[in-house]
Amino acid sequence: MCKAPFEGHGQGLYQGERGDMRDDNFSRQLRASGQLVNVTLERVLASQRMPDEVRAVLRYTLESPGKRVRSVLVLWCCELLCGRVNRDAEIAAAALEMVHTYSLVHDDLPAMDNDDLRRGLPSCHKAFDEATAILGGDALLTLAFEILASRIGEAPVAVRLIRQLAEDAGANGMIAGQLADLEAERVAGSEALLEYIHTNKTAKMFRCAAAMGGICGGGEDSEVARLCEYGLKVGLGFQIADDMLDVSAGSKELGKTAGKDARAAKCTYPSVFGMEASRRCAEKLADEAVGILEPFGAKAENLRRLAKALLNRAR
Repeated sequence: MCKAPFEGHGQGLYQGERGDMRDDNFSRQLRASGQLVNVTLERVLASQRMPDEVRAVLRYTLESPGKRVRSVLVLWCCELLCGRVNRDAEIAAAALEMVHTYSLVHDDLPAMDNDDLRRGLPSCHKAFDEATAILGGDALLTLAFEILASRIGEAPVAVRLIRQLAEDAGANGMIAGQLADLEAERVAGSEALLEYIHTNKTAKMFRCAAAMGGICGGGEDSEVARLCEYGLKVGLGFQIADDMLDVSAGSKELGKTAGKDARAAKCTYPSVFGMEASRRCAEKLADEAVGILEPFGAKAENLRRLAKALLNRAR
């Protein structure tokens, strides 16, 4: 169990060329928003009835120092449209983080990517055991939908949030991408296959985050749709950057085992196109994401900077 619950999240996300954290208003807001997610997660876990053994697993997985990028995106998209982060957005961000964390717990299992390290700590199945990790992931997934159903202020908003999360995390979203990723090991990659895998495995959950924030913020359908476009672009760029980090960074920096993609012969942008072309593609996606935000004006500055920051992260 982590000694300092829900602390240290987001470190290493936004770094300058020399690796030093830029201590400016953007990075402070990023850390503050990540901490708000942590506080909400802690409050939700403390208030839920569950066996102590289950609570211990959930705390272990949620307390590990993650970046909280997706859940922060929920908060910032809500704030963009209604001028503040409301209670619904806090709950939606926590639910999204639970689903993302469950996916990591299952992804690390021996039957999937078989990784012993996650966020700088032993993976859940190493800290406990495989059966407990499976059940812990299941508990996170179901708890996410429980809190959306029970803690969102208005039923129509809750239904929209539940539908969005189910669609993007489900059989035609993250699950489809993960399955395609596993099936693509040691086969010839192509641009179409890469786009399919990364759009479903990663980008749709970023789209989900943006959409959930827009829904919580009371946005018009056109505004939510525009945020969905932004989320897809940012998510795809995030995954390309992640693939590049697997090549260029070490396990200590990543918080997970480096070089696993190459050893497993996974279909990644660097393996198909090389590092330089991958970098150009990620930069193009970030530029496109920024362009999508133009109608929102200056209010979307944090989202613009986030799209760029994700290219320069160290983990």
